[in-house]
Amino acid sequence: MPAPDLKDLEKRMNGALDALRHEFGGLRTGRAHISLLEPVMVESYGASMPLVQVGTVSTPEARMLAVNVWDKTNVAAVEKGIRNAGLGLNPVVDGLSVRVPIPELTEERRVELTKVASGYAEQSKIAIRNVRRHGIDIAKAAEKDGDISKDDVKRAEDDIQKLTDTFVKKVDEILSEKQQEIMQV
Repeated sequence: MPAPDLKDLEKRMNGALDALRHEFGGLRTGRAHISLLEPVMVESYGASMPLVQVGTVSTPEARMLAVNVWDKTNVAAVEKGIRNAGLGLNPVVDGLSVRVPIPELTEERRVELTKVASGYAEQSKIAIRNVRRHGIDIAKAAEKDGDISKDDVKRAEDDIQKLTDTFVKKVDEILSEKQQEIMQV
């Protein structure tokens, strides 16, 4: 077994960062953003499907989302899906579209959201550390098989740790930005 591929480990750690950014996109900050409605599922045509498969989401105003439903029979299902998604939003039906006003966040809710963001960041760090452990395991297995020396294993471990530290620092930076965004009034 050859030494661990740092490019592959870096790619996997980048995947953890991408997942974190995606999670943060769904956190409400008081401003309208179409990613806020990504987790919404709609009961339509006898199946549960993502909201984006039954309508187009747009942001006509800074604190308003609009969903233009393609089939008028789905308007009520879209409203119900948004209301039941646990996002604390109250959609309003307006013909073939559903308007979703984004309410102001209270200080208490902002603090709660920063805690949620911290939890997402910690999950991302765990994923990055799991990639690190996997890379080190590969290096140790390669040494055991006689493919690389003890010095090569030590070098690989140092390189993997440097890579891990870089990505953990990026997670902290992204978290700090998100927390500032949430706490802005």
